[in-house]
Amino acid sequence: MLEDIYFANPNYLWLLLILPGALAWHFFTWKKQQAVLKMPSLSVFKGVSSIWSKIYPFLFIIRSIAIGLIIIAISRPQTVDISTRTKTNKGIDIVMAIDVSSSMLSQDLKPDRLTALKRVAETFVEDRTSDRIGLVVYAGESYTKTPITSDKSIVKGSLREISFQGLIEDGTAIGMGLATSVNRLKDSRAKSKIIILLTDGVNNSGFIDPKIATELAVEFGIKTYTIGLGSNGTALAPVGILPNGNFKYGLTKVEIDEELLKEIANETGGIYFRATDNKKLKEIYDEINKLEKTEIEEFKYYNYTEKYRFLVLIAIVLIIFEWIAKNTLFKSFI
Repeated sequence: MLEDIYFANPNYLWLLLILPGALAWHFFTWKKQQAVLKMPSLSVFKGVSSIWSKIYPFLFIIRSIAIGLIIIAISRPQTVDISTRTKTNKGIDIVMAIDVSSSMLSQDLKPDRLTALKRVAETFVEDRTSDRIGLVVYAGESYTKTPITSDKSIVKGSLREISFQGLIEDGTAIGMGLATSVNRLKDSRAKSKIIILLTDGVNNSGFIDPKIATELAVEFGIKTYTIGLGSNGTALAPVGILPNGNFKYGLTKVEIDEELLKEIANETGGIYFRATDNKKLKEIYDEINKLEKTEIEEFKYYNYTEKYRFLVLIAIVLIIFEWIAKNTLFKSFI
């Protein structure tokens, strides 16, 4: 209760230190201030009650309490109700273009490249609380998995559903993945438009040249961060299909067209990253998260409720009581 009380003029509270000293001085000196009547015998006063003389000093306590309440009142005790409203000044629309070719099942990242990516990407989505995000998947061709939306539960659900099921032609059509992402963002009214394009191979499919897709991104003011995913050297990757329908794995050389990915990033104002393991992949998404900050302005509204009026009312009542008592019950006291 008391921790919710604030004082607008707290310096006046120092005046309360005067009261303990005043009370001590009064109780040590009040007898000396009384008139003294000397008589040869006090037998005539035997049996006379002295209760009023004992109560009389407490009138000073009542007055002191009233003064203390007035000091607290002029310190202006109050409660504050704070309401907050946030305004997004610079929204960001982001499309994550994800390679879902069979090579994304390579096991140089644990448990495999695609699963590792999905876990990191989901955390990234959770962190972008004020932005809209869409998903594009591509292999030999591309399509929009999730249009740009502010509903993070939809995006995360779509991320979990991504898998290699042979639904689209195998291969790596980087140009088509980038072009589809640009198409998702070109009509966006966001102040900042971002593509995060991830691949683990070289452009070997599709009918759109990556350079043409890059020019489109530049034309529409879309920054592109590119990520090359895969360890250096060789990786255990799918090399065929067994009779039971499962993949047959074998060591294959990791080939990533880093020159192309660097060119896409440089032309569009983005950055190229290389993720060789799970830790590096997470660090890359954390770095992009830091680079692309959404500007949010916070407005706070303060509603003050003054609490001094009740204290003043009590102080007035005590002062009136003390004055009436002194001029009626204790009128005979000098």
